[in-house]
Amino acid sequence: MQRLRPIFLACLLLAGTLPVEGQPTRQRLVLKDGSYQVITQYERKGDRVRFFSAERDDWEEIPASLVDWDATAKWNRQHQAGDDSAAPDTSHSEGMSEAAKIDAEERASRDAENARMPFISPGLRLPDETGVWALDTYQGQIELIHLPQSNEDLNKASEHSIKAAPLVTSAGAREAVRIEGGSSRVQFHVEAPVFFVSLDAPPGEADEPPGNALTVDTHGAAEIKDKNAHSSPDSRYFILRMNSSHNLRTILAQEVSRIAQAGASEDITEMKKEILPGGRWMKLTPKNALLIGEYALFEVLSPQDVNLDVWAFGLNPRAKENGDPRMPSETTP
Repeated sequence: MQRLRPIFLACLLLAGTLPVEGQPTRQRLVLKDGSYQVITQYERKGDRVRFFSAERDDWEEIPASLVDWDATAKWNRQHQAGDDSAAPDTSHSEGMSEAAKIDAEERASRDAENARMPFISPGLRLPDETGVWALDTYQGQIELIHLPQSNEDLNKASEHSIKAAPLVTSAGAREAVRIEGGSSRVQFHVEAPVFFVSLDAPPGEADEPPGNALTVDTHGAAEIKDKNAHSSPDSRYFILRMNSSHNLRTILAQEVSRIAQAGASEDITEMKKEILPGGRWMKLTPKNALLIGEYALFEVLSPQDVNLDVWAFGLNPRAKENGDPRMPSETTP
């Protein structure tokens, strides 16, 4: 009897690892490359999956990202003992249900990240930030460049401020936009840079600006507090060529008013607008190439109003590289 006790204990231990009655003795862990592992049980811990191989009779471990959880659940549901594939989906083991839940949460997290930071070129994402960015190419290298707003407010609270003014005005000779300096700090090297405008307000933005928030002198234009301003998906955008002298760039009010007249001036470039998946970014593509010179990106708020806080830039293929460019990484979509 004493000699039989070890055998009896071994049988109890083995029975503890076998599936309960009504579940298959063997399952498949289906991988994303189409292969699979024949197993009797598994458990998921963080980003790893530990399983007992029915072929090698031993515990093994692989990254959870290699497993096709939907295919695994489907195969095991359809091939359980006595199943005719038409029974209700109540046969998942607790571990498999939890794994499917975790996988769904990871997919949702990836989708949310792709909406916040979509790929716009292989290995190059938009940042999880607000503002306006543009694609440039310098010496054959694609670069993402941040385009600051030229409102001369050094204490501005937002990446996107608004200084609204009537789109059609009788003050034709008055300067609607006036920026110090003969050329912009940002100089693109391609004739049709593609722009990306964030559509959400900065994180944690309050409903009202603090009491000491500064506003820009609008010279009669309607004031909108920087703290509450951000781009709307309903806005339209145009590029206007600027009048540039040795130390000043300007655009007259009459030139701005021509935005309302389709094809009124060769110095006005229309932009094709596209809302990227996820609704967080707007893509703007010039409808025609630009010539060498100084320009401003205008936001048209409505058929009656335009934003005079513009984004100034230049186009010069021979200019030096822009400061702090963002390059593609080895990560691809």
